[in-house]
Amino acid sequence: MTISVALSGASGRMGTLIQSIIEETDAFELHAALTSKSSPEEMLGADVLIDVTRLEVSEKLVNFALDNGINAVIGTSGWSQERLASLEERIPAGRGVIVVPNFSVGSVLGTHLATIAGQFYDSIEIIEAHHDKKVDSPSGTAVRAAEAIAAARGNEPTPPNPDQEARGQVVAGIPVHALRLRGVVADQQMIFGGRGETLTIRHETMSNQAYEQGIRLAIHAGPETTGLTVGIDRLLGIGDSK
Repeated sequence: MTISVALSGASGRMGTLIQSIIEETDAFELHAALTSKSSPEEMLGADVLIDVTRLEVSEKLVNFALDNGINAVIGTSGWSQERLASLEERIPAGRGVIVVPNFSVGSVLGTHLATIAGQFYDSIEIIEAHHDKKVDSPSGTAVRAAEAIAAARGNEPTPPNPDQEARGQVVAGIPVHALRLRGVVADQQMIFGGRGETLTIRHETMSNQAYEQGIRLAIHAGPETTGLTVGIDRLLGIGDSK
């Protein structure tokens, strides 16, 4: 069975990569490549929408897809816990959405390992770096990692010296420091401090090829998914995807 894919954000960095994957994969066909000049109606008839735009655009396109019986894969950053909760409530019976903070298998595995380490340390910080064109900060990947670590602990760690300035944005009790630099694709370090030791779990992306496996997994699963799935963890058979 061939999966018909509508791609929004087709002219962007990730959209260009996804379009090439669709064209190179026999099981996929490109139904529509949507840009800022496209009408949402162009996605009608597709099996799944994969969205890599901006948050304000993503919300409108995903709502349109669900209203017209099309499942969605969201690769757009900025979908907070509150927005995800609202999205879950409006997904019609029998429809589904997969929200992917990061398509990289290595990134997902890194976060999974961090949820284990986080149960043994109270001093935790995240440093994430991305290319200088990335609009949002901190990244969705870093936010998801902080929230997952806190959930695995059963409580939020208390940041040391919380009144100090320049401590990063605190997410689920974990300071997250965001860097935006030329020459960087993506680099995330999750650092755990204990008595007489530190542990660092680091994932570094050298090229967009790191996202290819996760993109294929998400598109394959997209048409048949029901309800809300966050992350490709379940598709890899690890962790809890919600």
